[in-house]
Amino acid sequence: MLERELERMDEYPALKSRVSEHLGETKQQLARLEQCLSELGSSPSALKDVALAFGANVAAMGHAMAGDEVLKNSFASSALEHYEIAAYKSLLTLADAAGITIQTVLQQSLQEEVRMAEWIDSSVAPITMEYLRKEQRAAA
Repeated sequence: MLERELERMDEYPALKSRVSEHLGETKQQLARLEQCLSELGSSPSALKDVALAFGANVAAMGHAMAGDEVLKNSFASSALEHYEIAAYKSLLTLADAAGITIQTVLQQSLQEEVRMAEWIDSSVAPITMEYLRKEQRAAA
């Protein structure tokens, strides 16, 4: 989803920069999770990966058709970041309960998601105002 959003963020350079940075973090998180799964003798579910990618692409396409795409993407990103935070907290709890020592890796990913969620939360108003200014200029 982040890759699709980046393609259309040129008018919002600060947002594009932060989303690009988070895309890099997300790719690192995936690599860390795959390493954890490998160490535990498992692998990611290809079917789940395909289903999630499909859902993200459908959402991105739906937002792209909206005039207020940047706002809708911000709302969706906020929800997704909080979902990921909850997922990492759950994984940390499960790892503790199972006595598996992957907490450092999971904690690193959790902190990246917390930072992104905080950035989005603090950026909704400025992004909204930037969107409003662009719309007002276009209408004038």
